[in-house]
Amino acid sequence: MTGQDLVGQRIKTVRRQRGLSQAQLAHPELSDSYVSLIESGKRTPTPAVLELLANKLDCSLTYLINGVTAEQMKEIELVLSYAQLAMDNGEVTEARTRYAELLADSGLAGLPQLKQDAEYGLALATEACGDLDEAILLLNGLRQNESAPMTPDRYVAVAVTLSRCYREQGDLAEAVSVAEQILGRTARPIWTDGLIRLGSQLVAAYIERGDLLRARQFSAEVLAAAELLNTPMSIVLARWNAAIVAVESGQSDEAVSQVERAFAIQSEYGDPGRLARLRSAYAEVLLAVRPMEAGAWRDMLLKVDTELSESSASPMDKMRCAMSLARVELLLDKPERAREHMKGVCDMLDGMPQAVQAEARILYGQALAELGRQESALDELLVGARCLEQSPTTRYTAHAWLTAAQVLERVDEPARSVDAYKRALACVGL
Repeated sequence: MTGQDLVGQRIKTVRRQRGLSQAQLAHPELSDSYVSLIESGKRTPTPAVLELLANKLDCSLTYLINGVTAEQMKEIELVLSYAQLAMDNGEVTEARTRYAELLADSGLAGLPQLKQDAEYGLALATEACGDLDEAILLLNGLRQNESAPMTPDRYVAVAVTLSRCYREQGDLAEAVSVAEQILGRTARPIWTDGLIRLGSQLVAAYIERGDLLRARQFSAEVLAAAELLNTPMSIVLARWNAAIVAVESGQSDEAVSQVERAFAIQSEYGDPGRLARLRSAYAEVLLAVRPMEAGAWRDMLLKVDTELSESSASPMDKMRCAMSLARVELLLDKPERAREHMKGVCDMLDGMPQAVQAEARILYGQALAELGRQESALDELLVGARCLEQSPTTRYTAHAWLTAAQVLERVDEPARSVDAYKRALACVGL
């Protein structure tokens, strides 16, 4: 039923409740045939006519247009605000519950824009909770809903989130397809901050599927577009992508240069929560290319850990920081500290993607192995291996199998170690 039909239906319902005929409602300003056409959905009343009918029916104009009273509208907007606030504060489960409850209420039926806002908010909260399958269903539902067309900015934002969810789920073909449908393979659109974000997701998907040549080429294109656009957000995203491509290509100096420029811009213009996340990622890059300076990166990550705990960071952000801290402590020969960090991470794993669970379990097993706790280490490694078996084949999966193989070798499990090495090679087509 269209919005026009719903308005006509509401006018008809209230008219009958008031005991009025169409002629009585119409007289003297309108004709009864015109009222009949409105009620049947064959005519769209002007704002002035709607206001006139609301006064004659002694009901609110808001109700005729949206199907809710002014008080109900305020309540809906308040719940939406609370849900967004919970999301901003990192209370993603609370946000998901509030959005879901709001959508279960029929009051949103006549409010297509607010309903779309709630559906998008629910998708983001669902993704943040680690339920990628459900988030993908919600996002695809938004894209297919012809009754509530999205603005260009919202359409791109949904595509960014959808591409990211597919990538995190391991469906790299879909992650690439969603982005390329908008960005195109040849002709490019006029770049915006939103499209730079989408381009960044596409670069990440190229990297993860091992297409470094395409990632390098497209990253350079996105960086050039960001420089022309000249907004802080676009430049930070583009330089960050360039840094990751450089890390994967073994160009450590280029990686450090790009990430330092991104960090400098974010420090000047970014909000504290985003700055903390970038600082964590900055430390990860430096840890990868300059492991001999692990002590300095630990100090940076400890600062990030404090900032994340005081901000609206998602559980995933906090887990990533803790895992980086665990790696630093292992480099510094502090396995007990690494174990403490990983114990906290493993307490947060429920509902997270299998690849993330695998990475965390293997790192926890590595810390336990360094402490000489062989049986406990093996238990964690086997859990991690089972998670890897359910994960898609990517460069990161290959790296996880390689790490598992090395730790299994350390805990004197040669047969399992050999099998893990074989799986790592299979992930890269060898």
